[in-house]
Amino acid sequence: MRDIKKKLLHTLTALAVLFTAGVGGYSIIEGWDFLDSLYMTVITLATIGYGEVHPLSNTGRIFTILLILGGIGTMTYIFTSITELLLEGGLTEAFRRLRMQDKIDKMRGHFIVCGASRPGLSVSEELAKTNRPFVLVVLAEEEVRKIVARNWCAVSGDASTSAVLDAAGIKYASGVFCALPNDKDNAFVAITARGLNPEIKIVTVQNEHDPEMKDKLVRAGADIVINPSHIGGLRMASEMVRPATVQFLDSMMRGQKEGARFEDIEAGVGAEGRELGEFKGGGKKGALVVALRKPGDNSYELNPLPAARLKKGDVLVALGTPEELRALASSLS
Repeated sequence: MRDIKKKLLHTLTALAVLFTAGVGGYSIIEGWDFLDSLYMTVITLATIGYGEVHPLSNTGRIFTILLILGGIGTMTYIFTSITELLLEGGLTEAFRRLRMQDKIDKMRGHFIVCGASRPGLSVSEELAKTNRPFVLVVLAEEEVRKIVARNWCAVSGDASTSAVLDAAGIKYASGVFCALPNDKDNAFVAITARGLNPEIKIVTVQNEHDPEMKDKLVRAGADIVINPSHIGGLRMASEMVRPATVQFLDSMMRGQKEGARFEDIEAGVGAEGRELGEFKGGGKKGALVVALRKPGDNSYELNPLPAARLKKGDVLVALGTPEELRALASSLS
């Protein structure tokens, strides 16, 4: 994007200098007004040959010769630059980037994924599958093209800087994933994100095995720290002792098509005072509510009874297809 802007700027600057020189030259040498000078400059550079606006003096003729010679080289450079942009798809890419940035600027409640590492790409794929808006922050400009090719929104730069997070819409985002390969970088991202949006939720990966690193990341501003090595060990044990359960959960997370998902759904004013049985899908088609959490309580009531009365702010953990989950969320709003 910077190269395209630079090339366009150079092209427009050369064109402006050429026309300014032509108009200024005829105005000073021949004493013509602006319109006559501009008209003569245009037909000279375009090599149309309509004829002189007014008879030229010898000095004017010499200036015209110089303008033609200089204009040939300049116009050749201009047309070559424009042709290169068109043939290489540069303008198309530039407009696509502008549309993408406009889309990012309009996002509200989206997620920001910092880092195209394996965890970062896994998070992005899950967000894409569940139709959640997100922006992936990558370091190199070249990586953006690969991300955009997947119809994802992306920005390039150092994710720990305010400018890059602002470009990703940090002030209007609901969460940040710190998925860089270096824990110190993740800590800096968390600090910057927390400073720009104190209410945002921050989840970071812990790459190092340092037992103190989790506390450091939390102090830096992370709400949740995920250790892939620890999760991997639990996964290995589960594969051995409860393979059917693991395969079921794995089919939800890795399925290429839209399958079942667990989802947090918050009860709105429409659910106030109503029984859970009106929404629970245990005896009818729809999402199944498997757990219930009351506001301010960190514990969950598993398999809540249909007679349970709901209140605004209750969080329901539901299992179902994306369509069933959206229908349940709509009925609870």
